[in-house]
This record gives sequence, structure tokens and C-alpha cells, in this order.
Amino acid sequence: MEAQQGRIRLLSYNVQVGIPTKRFSHYITHSWKHLLPFPQRRDNLNRIAEFISDFDIVGLQELDAGSIRSEFIHQPEYIAEQAGFPYCYHRVNRDLGIVAQHSLAILSRCEAHCVVEHKLPSTIPGRGALEAHFGDPEDPLVVILAHLSLSARSRKRQLDYLGRLVNGYRHVVVMGDLNTEAHSEEIRGLLDSTDLSPPRVVAKTYPSWKPKVAYDHIFVTPEIKLGESEVYGVKHSDHLPVSIEVDVPESGFPKRCGEFRDKDVLN
Repeated sequence: MEAQQGRIRLLSYNVQVGIPTKRFSHYITHSWKHLLPFPQRRDNLNRIAEFISDFDIVGLQELDAGSIRSEFIHQPEYIAEQAGFPYCYHRVNRDLGIVAQHSLAILSRCEAHCVVEHKLPSTIPGRGALEAHFGDPEDPLVVILAHLSLSARSRKRQLDYLGRLVNGYRHVVVMGDLNTEAHSEEIRGLLDSTDLSPPRVVAKTYPSWKPKVAYDHIFVTPEIKLGESEVYGVKHSDHLPVSIEVDVPESGFPKRCGEFRDKDVLN
């Protein structure tokens, strides 16, 4: 008997620690915002939370887990609370004490029964991935979130590592800021070594004010039926968010987990 399918909405978004960069010159003139607090950061986090509140599973990159620059606000937990997500799983990729807590996070409507943090191989330490398992432990929906290096050599090693995580599961989603395009040699290596399917539509996501390259991706295994995909033109970061609708067995992500989506979560 075929398992009943449930449709869920996934989103991947590099939020650049709440900095709404508008042009390349801001990387210089606003560089201090990566080290020090600024009054508008929390307002921008609230806008991000409002935007993501309509999704079921959200992968966020470039967060701060509590340091001087974020006014010691744990951004993963803050955004999850503001957006109405009952479950928040995060990993600190680079711990610089009170200076910065570089992190990524998976926010979800359903509780994960297994979450694994991965330190990715890299010439310069500080890259990582989160692996979350939802639903039936015997046949879970596995969501892997990653933020990869700028170096092609390091990305190749990191994608080889992620490929080994993917193999062995039927229902897998890999998403994140991979810092390379879908036609790159590194991505082709990942697709060739796994059952992951290439995206049907590749849309540019960076920079947000005039997108020229597609660095943000969501890949799924063939057992997951694809629905609509979209890149949103919201300017809360230097990247644009990318989303996809997928059908998965209810054993992987029960429909009841999406019950919170329609309520107003912000005051």
C-alpha cells in the first residue's frame, strides 16, 4: 500500500546576521556591522521572521548565536520564537567567543527525532552542516543544511562528505548556501555520487539587489515528489531566499505539523 503523501514547504535563506546589504559598497562602508551592534538589526530579524513564518522547515545560514555584534541575542532562537516555530536546532560553525558565534539553524514545525552536527573538512576551519531526521526512524525525512566554503577545493571535499551522508536514505533534502552554481564541477560530483536530483529551475540568488549567480540550492532524492519552487525578491540580506514545495510520506512529516502556519505569529 502506498504511503499517504503530505505536502510541505521548505526554505533556505542566508540572512547575513541580520544585515540588509543593498549594494557592493556596503561590504566596505557597513563592514563594522559584522563586528558591532546596530539599532536596525532586530527590526530586520523581525522582518525575516515574518517572511519565513509560512514555511514548514527553514534552513538559515549566517546567524549569530549570541555575541557583541548581536547584542548577545541568540538569533536562531529569536527568529524561531518570532516566527512561531516550536523547534529550533542550531550549530555554531565558528566560535569566536564574545566577538562572534557564526551559526546555522534548522527551524521546524515538527520535532526531529535525531539531529547530528557535522564539522565539514576545510582548509580554514569554520564550516559545518546540520542533519535532522523527521518522522519514522525506519524511513525518515532527512534534511541536511550546509554553508560551504569560498574555495572550490574545500567545497569539493565538503560535497564529497555530504554525499556520503545522503547515501543510505530514501527521502533526503540537501539545502543551503553552497557558494557555487548548479552546473559547477563540485555540484556535478555530488549529483553523480548520489541519487539527488538537479533542480528543475535554477534562479539567481546573489547579490540580492541585482542577482547574477545561483549560490543557494535545494536538492532532493527522486522519492520526494517536487512541487513549486521559487526565489523571493525580499531584500533582508545580501542573498535571496529559495523555497520548494515537496510531497513526502506523512510518516516523514505529518500534516498536523503544519497547523501553526496560518496564525499570526508576530505582535
